Amino acid sequence: MDFRYFKPLRINFQPVYQKIRSFADEFHSTYAMSKKQANKQSRTVSATPVVDSIFQVPDFIKNVRLQSLIIFVFATLLYANTLTHGFVLDDAIVITDNMYTQQGVKGIGGILSKDTFFGFFKVEGKEALVSGGRYRPMTLVIFALIYQVAGASPFVFHLLTVLLFAATCVLLYRTLLLLLGKENSQSALLAWLTALLFAAHPIHTEVVANIKGCDEIVTLLGSLGTLYLVLKAFDSGDRKWNILAGIVFFLTCLSKENAAAFVVIIPLALWFFREPGKEGKPSTLKAALPVIVAFIAFFIVRGTILHWRFGGAPMELMNNPFLKIEGNQWVPFSPAEKLATIFYTLWRYIQLLFVPAVLTHDYYPRQIGLITFSNPVAILGLLFHAGLLWYAIRGTRRREPLAFGIWAYLLPLGIVSNFVFPIGTNMGERFVFMPSAGFCLTAALLLSRFYRKSSVAVYTILGIVIAFFSLKTVTRNPAWASNEILFFSDAETSQKSAKLQNACGGILFDKATQEKDPEIQKELCKKALVHLDRAVNIYPNYKDAYISRAGCNYVLKNYENAIADYKMALRFAADDAKLKTYLAMSLREGGKYQGEQKRDLAKALEYLNESWQVSQQDPETARLLGVANGIKGNREDALKWFSKAVELAPDSPSYIFDLGQAYSAIGNDTKGQELRKKALELDPKLLENRGMR
Repeated sequence: MDFRYFKPLRINFQPVYQKIRSFADEFHSTYAMSKKQANKQSRTVSATPVVDSIFQVPDFIKNVRLQSLIIFVFATLLYANTLTHGFVLDDAIVITDNMYTQQGVKGIGGILSKDTFFGFFKVEGKEALVSGGRYRPMTLVIFALIYQVAGASPFVFHLLTVLLFAATCVLLYRTLLLLLGKENSQSALLAWLTALLFAAHPIHTEVVANIKGCDEIVTLLGSLGTLYLVLKAFDSGDRKWNILAGIVFFLTCLSKENAAAFVVIIPLALWFFREPGKEGKPSTLKAALPVIVAFIAFFIVRGTILHWRFGGAPMELMNNPFLKIEGNQWVPFSPAEKLATIFYTLWRYIQLLFVPAVLTHDYYPRQIGLITFSNPVAILGLLFHAGLLWYAIRGTRRREPLAFGIWAYLLPLGIVSNFVFPIGTNMGERFVFMPSAGFCLTAALLLSRFYRKSSVAVYTILGIVIAFFSLKTVTRNPAWASNEILFFSDAETSQKSAKLQNACGGILFDKATQEKDPEIQKELCKKALVHLDRAVNIYPNYKDAYISRAGCNYVLKNYENAIADYKMALRFAADDAKLKTYLAMSLREGGKYQGEQKRDLAKALEYLNESWQVSQQDPETARLLGVANGIKGNREDALKWFSKAVELAPDSPSYIFDLGQAYSAIGNDTKGQELRKKALELDPKLLENRGMR
């Protein structure tokens, strides 16, 4: 049992619950009072204020245009230091290595007609590695258009991402104003608090600093825009807003599937803050119908393009973290183990949302390992989220705004929690981008509870939180400047992630292959082995880690280890021709090393013969077999192998000369002299180069 997190269980939650309950009761009573007052004053006002009209805030906060500008500029400045960054991480999938994006406008047809990953893998079937496939063409179309105009300019792509994020923060603010009631002072405060917290929160750095995160941004931007348009349609009765809402939501769904959460959130918003079906207003179903129709249309299009693929989770750890080894084979977690691991993860999200002190881009296996309910954090996650769900359900009947904030957090989180469908990893900071809007609204509601008692206290708390969040955001952004910086920045945090450890080892090995100095090359390989050993220990079937580790061992002349690693890699990719070539080279060099350095002729022949069995197209292997057999006294066999070397490389003076020596060794000196003469004609300095003069 992991006791590190046991201490929090001693906390007495009763006083906290009583305060929240008291706050909710007061909110409900003031909400009911304001609704009665609003009904008396005007039957035409459809927005339901959340508190009474005597709640006062400074005019500065109620200045919508000014606050919109401030929020936009604030969000932009927070991420201004990402504009000089390059392409990082999954940017390769959607931009730099995506054949459709790089075709610009011409690639849009391919983007719309294929799985999102097809343009990267370029081979049928590989894009289905992730369960169910992915159909998210909207942001790829945007990227293709930018590529058409600006080419592979990371500055332009980063600028787009930052501006989209800033626009999302402003739209969140404006949508909440419309939802909560523009004429109400507390609505202005709530919208302002929520937008500021959302803009500053450091957990968003992965989405904004990584260009690929545009899919998350556009999805939330479109979802908020849809809610805004539905509210406009409900309040005004103008059908054009309904039509526009349906179009916007369809395009939003084409950005990322988790927009589906707003199919439920939008009707809930109408229920909580409007009165559907009363005084000539449409029912909830009728008001939300454009959203539902748009989602059904998207679902049909997606199913058609992906051939209605809704496959189960793959039996491969890097795309399914809920696997374990039993009896030398991989099997799924038990239902209890999977649930415990999910609730442990959900609690980790809560920790990051409240205190985002330690961030990382990588939560792949086994950064979060197999968790059981003997782990108190899993129990805490279960109890906390069960409490949230209970409160949200109970508060829905009473139309408590706090319950809506909880729904706005839980519903989009549920889609990426591995409850609904497997997402390929345990967790990721990008997955709480949309849920964090609900979290920030809930936090703003709780803060506003104390505003009338002490506005100074609220501003002080907000100032401290915003200062901490902003500082963390600005200092976290530089980690995303390049893959190398990102990987090594997060490697210590994600020591148990096989994927990240392999990535660090791979970068060091790539640098070693480009290094001219042999000593520096060896040092880089030694450092790489530290990370690659970790990756293999975490995931014993990690083909990519074995390949990189084999390469490092090859450079370090640890041929026996290189051979073993290439053989392991071939167990998982038996038909990989390139891997077979690498194995044959390692066996050849291992045989050469055993013969020349260790003077172990038997071992040398063993390696060389095996190398020839793997690949029969390498003339150097044939030559070495000729040398080994010649030393052993097998002159006929030596002649056969030297002949094979010349057959494979007929223009090589060195091989021709060796064949001439072999003929002389069996007594055919005439043939031998003829071949040696031919070799010297091809390369007059051959004897000098071989040290024979």
